[in-house]
Amino acid sequence: MSGTHLVEGTRPSALARNYHPLPVEIASGEGAWVTDTDGRRYLDLLAAYSAVNFGHGHPRLIAAAKQQLDRVTLVSRAFENDRLEPFARELAALAGKQMVLPMNTGAEAVESGIKVARAWGYRVKGVQDGAATIVVASGNFHGRTTTIVSFSDDPSARDGFGPYTPGFRIVPYGSAEALEAAIDDTTVAVLLEPVQGEAGVVVPPEDYLPAVRRICDERRVLMIADEIQSGLGRVGATFACDLVGVVPDLYLLGKALGGGIVPVSAVVGDEDVLGVLRPGEHGSTFGGNPLAAAVGLEVVQMLATGEPQRRARELGDVLRGRLEPLVGHGVTAVRTRGLWAGVDIDPALGTAREVCERMMARGVLAKDTHGQTVRFAPPIVIQEADLHHAIDVFEAALRP
Repeated sequence: MSGTHLVEGTRPSALARNYHPLPVEIASGEGAWVTDTDGRRYLDLLAAYSAVNFGHGHPRLIAAAKQQLDRVTLVSRAFENDRLEPFARELAALAGKQMVLPMNTGAEAVESGIKVARAWGYRVKGVQDGAATIVVASGNFHGRTTTIVSFSDDPSARDGFGPYTPGFRIVPYGSAEALEAAIDDTTVAVLLEPVQGEAGVVVPPEDYLPAVRRICDERRVLMIADEIQSGLGRVGATFACDLVGVVPDLYLLGKALGGGIVPVSAVVGDEDVLGVLRPGEHGSTFGGNPLAAAVGLEVVQMLATGEPQRRARELGDVLRGRLEPLVGHGVTAVRTRGLWAGVDIDPALGTAREVCERMMARGVLAKDTHGQTVRFAPPIVIQEADLHHAIDVFEAALRP
């Protein structure tokens, strides 16, 4: 099969059409580079939406996975396994928390966080059973399960999938005043992305998250930070909340936690919140499996050195320095946080998808979102020279 994706209609696909990928078929990867089935190499500027923060085939992570594959990969939570407790302890320590609820996908972490918040509201705060509300932000992206799309305002995620789950109030992202006004005696949690990823790397005002933390404390409401994309090194810190000195009640983690090898997610918090769950009330056959725990433990140990965070900060400065001068030259806005950027394309040059296609033709892979925004989230292991090359290609793609 050719390295480029088959033209639609030339052969029926067995895949459901829930994605519209760029027409390239990847066969292998190493570091920040991938190779298609024709042997052509591409520089990866997406890193699987931050799931591949540490690069394709990182030797430490591959070694941890291979070692565990030879031992045991799944026993379910019906039994203990010798990798899970070390993983949970070191992840909790990394986050400055006490407990970990292991799951698989990011959406599962969000769904689990919602269940925990509701249970805490009923059992600790004293909200009437069935009446709990959670405040969320406009422009949010927390996953695509039915409960989560119920509080999305993205028509492509929400429309046509009702009836919708009640219990959520949407307020403008970045407005602490609107958020506070939405809280009442039924409110059990505020659920936010510290930086909105799918929306186009939208960074709130510097005083926003500290104000949310203060409001949650004053109103006895849990603050839940969805750090599934922003966390684990991407923004130049372990968590995006760290950049403004905020500690939420619950962290929702995923993507990079599995090292780009296996799906691993988690809810991380203290016992006074996560301890509300009782045996049998929540679970997952694969959640916390030995293979996932072994890889996740290696990820946590790499992050504990601080090296990925430092590298993301330094390369993020390079990325910002190359992108900001493009405003007014085919670019209308640039938003960055560490090694992560959302770049809005002047509609006169075409759509962001068209720019990504032109970049792909020059050997660099990036992904569009919301029509006019190109996202950059290269693996943190990318070489600085390769990052400069990628932006050179992006500049060329702005001149069709």
